[in-house]
Amino acid sequence: MTDPAVPGLLRPRALLPGDLVAISALAGPLDARWQQEADLERAVGVLSGMGFRVRVSPLLAPGRQHWWSAARPAEIAGELNALLRDPEVRAIVAHDGGQTALGYLDLIDVEAITADPKPILGSSDISLLHLVLYARTGLVGFHADLATPGLGGAWRAAPAARRAQLEELYSTLLTGTEPIGALPTGPSWECWRPGRAEGPLVGGVVNRIALVQATRYALPLERFDGAMLFWEESGGLASHVWSYLHVLRHAGILDRISGMVVGVPHAVGGLGGPDAPDAGPTLPEIVLDVLGDRDIPVLGGVEVGHAGPNLPMPVGVRVALDAQQRTLALLEPAVRSHATPGPAA
Repeated sequence: MTDPAVPGLLRPRALLPGDLVAISALAGPLDARWQQEADLERAVGVLSGMGFRVRVSPLLAPGRQHWWSAARPAEIAGELNALLRDPEVRAIVAHDGGQTALGYLDLIDVEAITADPKPILGSSDISLLHLVLYARTGLVGFHADLATPGLGGAWRAAPAARRAQLEELYSTLLTGTEPIGALPTGPSWECWRPGRAEGPLVGGVVNRIALVQATRYALPLERFDGAMLFWEESGGLASHVWSYLHVLRHAGILDRISGMVVGVPHAVGGLGGPDAPDAGPTLPEIVLDVLGDRDIPVLGGVEVGHAGPNLPMPVGVRVALDAQQRTLALLEPAVRSHATPGPAA
């Protein structure tokens, strides 16, 4: 039985050619030290190439910065809320990640989201927004590449065929009202525990999943019933990953999920493997150690997170996983048809 206190799935309206997409400073600043201005321009070009108009946030002016953020939390929340309330803006793409979203979770205009839900795209720190807004409103969160380091950076470094594949995938996700089906399998995909399962995608950076559960905006445990937990990690140590997974175990999350999808780790110290046989346990060993005898399928090495161009993971959308066959398929659309009345799916 569905808990009436847990909102149902809230799908944004599908985008149309010519719709306005805003690139917003939802976390970190535009950092000239990393030549981000050029990458931001390339991200604008990618989105324009998909047929959208693009507006860049005023908070992304070069030199605009407060500590490690683009601005103070209240300013960032103000910009986000203005975009949520602007009927012309049909999607919001985060410029970059960082360490900011925790500062303004309590300042987001939730009523604007339920009145006019829009796709919010991003990963890293932005996974906090996806989780919190999914918990509070049921909004489908588009865990996907960030604008500057992703669309303008990692995509540029990818082979041309891969860029074209990603552009078609992202465009279809935002504009199509039919299920996409199987996501493109990559050579890094590995079966860590065989099995098949279906369930709604829930996840993000593993430390952000653990952190959000320590706040009053934590996802109700019912959100994890039968869910497909996807996660990745960047930085830190292998022991930190092990600890975060135990936090999820102690919270009861691992007892509720139906399957797990693990992203390629990025700059995580102390992991063992072919290139570092004496460094410590491998990531599969860590995951299976924490899972214990929980017999759920686990697919590892999926392009989710900081290690390169991302496959989109729409939070809340049902997927089918076959770990042994190394397949992951989206069973539902992430957006709703314009003909569908009201804001919800």
